[in-house]
Amino acid sequence: MIQRRSFITLLGGAAAWPLAAEAQQATPVVGWLSVVSPEGSPALPYFHQGLSDLGYVEGQNLRIEYRWARYDPELLRPLAVDLVRAGVSVIGAVSGAPSALAARAASGTIPIVFITPGDPVQQGLVASLNRPGGNLTGLTMTNTSLMRKQIELLNELLPGSAPIAILSVPDFEPEDLEANAREAGQVLGRSVVIVDAASERDFETALAKVVHDKAHGLVVPDRPLFIARHEQLATVVSHYRIPTIYPPADLARSGGLMSYGASTLDVFRRSGQYVGKILQGAKPADIPVEQPTKIALKINLRAAKALGLTMPISLLVRADEVIE
Repeated sequence: MIQRRSFITLLGGAAAWPLAAEAQQATPVVGWLSVVSPEGSPALPYFHQGLSDLGYVEGQNLRIEYRWARYDPELLRPLAVDLVRAGVSVIGAVSGAPSALAARAASGTIPIVFITPGDPVQQGLVASLNRPGGNLTGLTMTNTSLMRKQIELLNELLPGSAPIAILSVPDFEPEDLEANAREAGQVLGRSVVIVDAASERDFETALAKVVHDKAHGLVVPDRPLFIARHEQLATVVSHYRIPTIYPPADLARSGGLMSYGASTLDVFRRSGQYVGKILQGAKPADIPVEQPTKIALKINLRAAKALGLTMPISLLVRADEVIE
């Protein structure tokens, strides 16, 4: 009797195994591919919020596999391959074209949602913005095209012929960034200095070069490194007393003098929503690449006062937000 009961119990348990396995397989798995580190990702909660907007909550009905390159772009490809081996349903490639290209190289079938600061058509990510085709879609910050406006704003605040510096991440920048920046400078009669920072350890050297080159202003592009380490960057900028404009509309409060661009954090929320749509059956080839719908100018008067600058009325009246 004991043996029979044991056998029935064992049989019942064995019958339940496929059901348990099926339930486990039913939980979608999302891959997160980022060039930064987990300690430096202020945007991650916004990605989670976007997923939640469509009913997906990590740990409840969703699992997320995180892969962090920790500021080493060379690791993106092997990490993307690792995500494919983990059986993810969608990959969020959130660190510009390098992460998206790494994900596509790892799989030509798994849907990929990217975030890129440049033009995804020129970067070879999609066939067109309206009809991406293939297995990629996502969002663009289009900040390369905003470079001209950012330089114009600095020129309006700091007229003259002194150079304007652009902070750059080697091996990450869109090919046309430097050309666009120099073209904008030529229109204004100002030279442009490109200074590189591959990691936060380079901030001090890069900003010292800005001072050495006698640049009167600095443009900080929208890059994962600069967003993740914006507080450390703002500290160094403040130390060298360099008037700075950030593209992400969220970063003026970090000590930047001005910001002009879209909300980076909102873009991450929208990327989470894109992933949610794909989990619900949408095909990336049919989801248009989203461009920013609102570009905001924010001015930090506290930063201006610390730099001994008086903001022109012409800038203040155009600002979407003035931080006092």
